[in-house]
Amino acid sequence: MSTPSEQPASPSFAALRGQLHEAAAEFSGGQDALEGILLGLVDDVDRAVAEPLEIFPVCHHSPASALAMARRLREKQPKVVYLELCEDMAPLLTELRNCRLPVAVQAFASDIDGFPPDWAPLSVVAPITEASAEYQAVAYALDTPGVELVLVDRSSDHVFQWDARRPPDGETHTAGTEPEAALHGEAVGVEIGDLRPRFAELEEHLLRHGKVRHWSEWWHQYVEVPLGDSDHDTYRQVMFLIGSLFRRLAPGQGERVRVDEDRERYMWTRMREHLAATGTDPADCLYVCGAFHAASRVDEFGVHGTGDFEISPRTATTWQYGLIPSSHAAIEAQFGLASGSVSIAATEWAKNLKRTRVKPYRLEGQAGTKKPGARKAVAQTATPPPGLAPDAAAVPSGGSAFDAATGSVPVPAEDRLSGFLRQPPALHTLDEAELLGWSVDIVRAARRSGYLASTADAIAVFETSILLAAMRDRAKPTPYDFQDAAVTCIEKDSVPGRRDVRRLVEIMMGGDRIGQVGYEALPPLARDVHDRLAPLELNLQQRGVRRALLDMASRPELRACSDVLWMLRRLLPPGAARTVMGERRLGERSIQESWDLSLGTHQRALIELGYEGVSLEQVLEQRLRRIAYGPRATTAEVLAAVEDATLHLGGRRLADELGTRALEVLAGERTVDGAPEVLRRVRGLLAYYRTAEPVLPPWVESFVRAGYAHYCTLLPTAFRDEDATVGQVAAMLGFLFSMESLALSLGCDRTQLELAVAQSHPKDPAKTALLWAAQVQLGTLSRSELRGRCDELLASPLVVPSYPRYLSGFVHALEPVPGLADVVVEAVSNAFGRLPDPVLLPWLPTLITTLRSNAAELAPLLIREAGRIFPARLAALDAWIPPWREVPSEHTAPAASGPRGVALPALHPETCDAVAELLGCTDTWAAAGGPVTGPKGAVLLFTHRATSDALADLLGSDDPWASAGPVAWGVVPGSLTERHPDTAHAVAALLAAP
Repeated sequence: MSTPSEQPASPSFAALRGQLHEAAAEFSGGQDALEGILLGLVDDVDRAVAEPLEIFPVCHHSPASALAMARRLREKQPKVVYLELCEDMAPLLTELRNCRLPVAVQAFASDIDGFPPDWAPLSVVAPITEASAEYQAVAYALDTPGVELVLVDRSSDHVFQWDARRPPDGETHTAGTEPEAALHGEAVGVEIGDLRPRFAELEEHLLRHGKVRHWSEWWHQYVEVPLGDSDHDTYRQVMFLIGSLFRRLAPGQGERVRVDEDRERYMWTRMREHLAATGTDPADCLYVCGAFHAASRVDEFGVHGTGDFEISPRTATTWQYGLIPSSHAAIEAQFGLASGSVSIAATEWAKNLKRTRVKPYRLEGQAGTKKPGARKAVAQTATPPPGLAPDAAAVPSGGSAFDAATGSVPVPAEDRLSGFLRQPPALHTLDEAELLGWSVDIVRAARRSGYLASTADAIAVFETSILLAAMRDRAKPTPYDFQDAAVTCIEKDSVPGRRDVRRLVEIMMGGDRIGQVGYEALPPLARDVHDRLAPLELNLQQRGVRRALLDMASRPELRACSDVLWMLRRLLPPGAARTVMGERRLGERSIQESWDLSLGTHQRALIELGYEGVSLEQVLEQRLRRIAYGPRATTAEVLAAVEDATLHLGGRRLADELGTRALEVLAGERTVDGAPEVLRRVRGLLAYYRTAEPVLPPWVESFVRAGYAHYCTLLPTAFRDEDATVGQVAAMLGFLFSMESLALSLGCDRTQLELAVAQSHPKDPAKTALLWAAQVQLGTLSRSELRGRCDELLASPLVVPSYPRYLSGFVHALEPVPGLADVVVEAVSNAFGRLPDPVLLPWLPTLITTLRSNAAELAPLLIREAGRIFPARLAALDAWIPPWREVPSEHTAPAASGPRGVALPALHPETCDAVAELLGCTDTWAAAGGPVTGPKGAVLLFTHRATSDALADLLGSDDPWASAGPVAWGVVPGSLTERHPDTAHAVAALLAAP
């Protein structure tokens, strides 16, 4: 075949070329670029029409294209249908019959190989609606015996190979804020026939002179309506012309043009390979592609193309395929269409079918469609489509481009463009009944949505629609004219409800139809989820929220459903499975739960889970491993993964593996950013294992031992580091102090902690107060010294402005040293009691904001301690004396005579009586002030010799017992009781000696 520049011109369009040549000479004053463009348009049309393999140009979601496709398929009955769609999506098309349209065919890859890691996950979607030419071709090919459907566009892998991180032609990323507009997620969209001017000035010119607001309205008014009743040849030539016009007037976008041409080379190469492999006659084939690509000028164009395009191999990325629900709003948002345009197109498709009585193709068993009756089907089959001769159905394959006798000798195509371009626009008469019905329906819908609309508004909408159509040179108002009139007449200045009038018109015209993937078309994981949740007896495939009540006490079989729901809550987006009542934490299981489920609304997310595994447990395990072994994993994240594995998967295998990984990540961390989260997770896991397991797992012991040494090493640096917050340092101390007993039992040395605290020299007031609290816990600073330091801070006028920061440090110190709560309450109370109002009032807001921002979670502990110390009654407040200001009272009980410690039994006689009864003592109390007869306590040593011997060994004494038996206190010089009288008195008092 000749190259585009060498191909001879066909005589079919000679008259049209002459007219365009005269027009170019008249408007431009001679030969220039305008003549080249105009004549080039005719050359493109002539070349596409003369191609032996019939090209069928379409526009995405165009009712006119779908109607022309249905007519042509019934007329030509091709044996092979080449479709512009990603070739690797072919196996999915048979599952469309199990879905309610619109749906999108999706290719998904989470583990990528050959692309930048930050691109993951990769997703490509191709939405399909019933009012689209591609669906008509798919339904015809799948339900007609002997017909082969071949997808010829580049694969999903090549979509990203040729992607320079900006959407190529026909592919855009989803944008939109409505939930229905986000059904495709961040996927790259691929559609047949993205037909829109790429020259901004051209589109602006068309919209301005067409008196329309956006491109969808222009296409509906000037292309859809005129082509709705045209014959096949006229339709093809007009679409070829429009595609060539937009292609030739596109500005020079090198990367985008390169991708367009590579796609065309790819498709023609695949078609020639298939023809050569199968020996199919091109006359028996039909090539369905976008009008923009139909008017191609690449060397590979046609079955006799001269190019030698080489298709690059795919990468090693593993792709998963499935069907996801789509919606009109999602399609509009992804491809930049006007809101409501796809819904209006669906309405026009239904009206065209009823008006022309064309029988469309639908997949057998297609969900959401009605099977036509036998009588109706016969009537439609017998009636020829408008614009065709009665014997048109008898025309052999090849159509008007081939001779009917041989099917292979091309005949010149008849020029239909000249007549179409010269004919005046059709003057559609006003359909008053239709417009009146629209006006009444929109007023009814507006009243339901809170508008104060009445019959007068319906009349106003009716008249305004006619007026707007007349101003725009239209005899019949379009849905867009009616929409503008409704907004003008009903929506005055505010929107009382959730929907505005424009949205109400879209709903009335067909609404945002949302598709659904049937059970049989779901991946194995999604089907398994529905099977495991079957005991709930809910229709979870429907959109909307379903309330599930689980009473595991009366129905133990629902525990399995509860496990599935908790995993779904962990894996799916928020709102897909939301718990209303019940919780699941380490060591806790609810016996009753209540859930709000909307799996039908989030069907896309559930389907994409199926790309990652065959069961929820497998997907969850993979995600937890991905988190734990990620290059940026932190210790807190790995511990959270351990907790999730314990909660949802059970067993110890995965939890122990991830715990060992947490130990490795901790050893490599050099910051303390995650210390608070690490402390919280470790405490929870320790509490769980101590109650649920007979012994601690080995990784927990290793983690505590390594964490103790790790945080001791980082402690001095964290106290000096300005980037380390006081909360993070407090969490480190909390780990060290709370895990100290376990760490010491595992072989750690407390001296390491003492040295770390001694080497810490903070400059920040909050960290200084935290260091003082740590010193109190270690015993290097007494509580009285700490109180003295707080008094010194309040006494210094230079330090008072920063006193709230010290208090913030003290409050944070309650995490590692909760026993200091009374000291913190005392420090706050002294500040309020000693500071004068001129100092306290400016200082008070700083204190409140500091405590709220830095220690909000520890404030309840402080409040409880204050409630314990302060009086509960307002009347007692005046006479109340703080405990830290109490002085010894003059009316205290008189000290008992005799050795120290004996007075204790007299102060607590009930306790002494109880202990004496347990020890078998029957002696009575001596009279107050009376003489004491007999031994005064030393007899206890001889009564309980074993205890005395153990105490002697503890004190390192080897003195023998006196042989005289019971003796008076201190009779034997140098004996144990004489050398250690305090200990003897204490032991005697504890044992309630008389």
